[in-house]
Amino acid sequence: MGLLGAIAAFSGTGASTLNGDELATISAAERSLAGLFELARHIDGHFLPYYLFMHFWVKAGTAELWLRLPSALAIGVAAWLLADLGRRVHSTRAGVVAAGVFAILPSVSYYGAFARSYAFAAAAVVLAFWTLHRALELPSGRRWAAYGAAVAFVCCTHLFAVLVLPAQIFLIRRDVLPKMAAALAVGCVPAAVLGLIGFGERHAISWIPQRGPEVWLKFPKMAAGSEPLGIALFAIALAGAVLLWRAAGERSWAAALAGWLVSPPVLLLAVSWLVTPVYVDRYLFVTAPALALLVGMAVACLPRLQVVAGVLVVVVGCLVALPEHVDVREENGRMENIPWALRVIKAKPDDAIVYGQSQLRTGFDYYADSLMPVDVLRTEDAPAATGFGYRERRDVAAALAGRERVWVVWRGTKQTGLKGDGLPRVEQVREAGFELELAKHSGDLPGLTVALFTRPEEPQRPATPRVTRRTSTQEGAQRRRAGTPDPAATAPGRRDTRRDAPGTQR
Repeated sequence: MGLLGAIAAFSGTGASTLNGDELATISAAERSLAGLFELARHIDGHFLPYYLFMHFWVKAGTAELWLRLPSALAIGVAAWLLADLGRRVHSTRAGVVAAGVFAILPSVSYYGAFARSYAFAAAAVVLAFWTLHRALELPSGRRWAAYGAAVAFVCCTHLFAVLVLPAQIFLIRRDVLPKMAAALAVGCVPAAVLGLIGFGERHAISWIPQRGPEVWLKFPKMAAGSEPLGIALFAIALAGAVLLWRAAGERSWAAALAGWLVSPPVLLLAVSWLVTPVYVDRYLFVTAPALALLVGMAVACLPRLQVVAGVLVVVVGCLVALPEHVDVREENGRMENIPWALRVIKAKPDDAIVYGQSQLRTGFDYYADSLMPVDVLRTEDAPAATGFGYRERRDVAAALAGRERVWVVWRGTKQTGLKGDGLPRVEQVREAGFELELAKHSGDLPGLTVALFTRPEEPQRPATPRVTRRTSTQEGAQRRRAGTPDPAATAPGRRDTRRDAPGTQR
């Protein structure tokens, strides 16, 4: 079942292009260790363990398949552990169905082909519950140490993955309370350190809006990656929790698995209200294994036709979510289609390019393989040491002097950059004397917009006839040759003031 999960995730690793978050992974991983620690002091400090891992991983290459392979392998590990956890809690049939459901989730296909740490977080959470079951089954120092290490791994994968840990409170027994509490406390040390770092860098997530309880209505879609499939599986999962609760000796695990599924969105919204807005759907991917496991429990608790029901759930679920599986495997599956933008740009030798967000430059550097417009604002090859953006020239008009065409690319819709209070870079291009000629958007939101600005042609002035001025000497000579009297000399009332030349008579 682990192989099935890995194959499902790996099948989409090379189909869709890298998006901004994945390009940030490349930007961070390709820095020196000193540069990576300097970056962590200013932004994404809670991603430092993942960036350190990728720092060594990318030494073998930065191809899309290679970058996303660790996430696919993490999904495979998560599926294998999920199958065995289902066997331990209930039965082999429950574990197999859970792993099968997990493998067909579109969210698993998405994050299993995503060069970020979310697949690692899901695998770490399953590992934490798996090691806890082993420690509760047969308590020993080694097993409690393994559980503590698994908790530490959860904390290192993603800061908000720790929101699943409170669900494990339902599994505490009086006889193991000291050891479990000690292992949990030691394991949460990385969370405390990374949490303090993240709190100091909360300006980096200032773009996250404040959310209300209505986001919980979208939670099934987020966990499964498909709205119809998510609603159906969520209903089955709740039924599974109830059936497991009724089973003799399984109430603690029923509460723990239900808490694993529903407590993270509640706690994440609470953090948003009490500390700073942090509610982002992808932070809750760690709940997807719980959804699949409870569905497996529901099927395994049926009085008969368990195999048939399990096959139907997996097959029908895959068919229902087929459009979403296709979407995440398209070129624009990550909604930032840089190859599409490169095809739109028909560059001439003297064209310039300006980026609405300077960090987009990383993606164009990664994918560009033909003639690109001149990056007139670029001052350095590497991004800034304190972030993912690039230092740029401030005087856009001076940088575009002598250019007739400039391509402008930004993340977002056309209106994002073209409205009155849109992106500063677009407005600066207009102030430099350029007018919009065309604008195209990649389709999905937020997507990319490519716009071409050109200088308006100056209106041609009518030609002024050339007037030849002649001197008085030239005019007099011409009149004498033609026998025409001088009008100045014969004009009425005009006194002849010419002097007689010597030896002449009047």
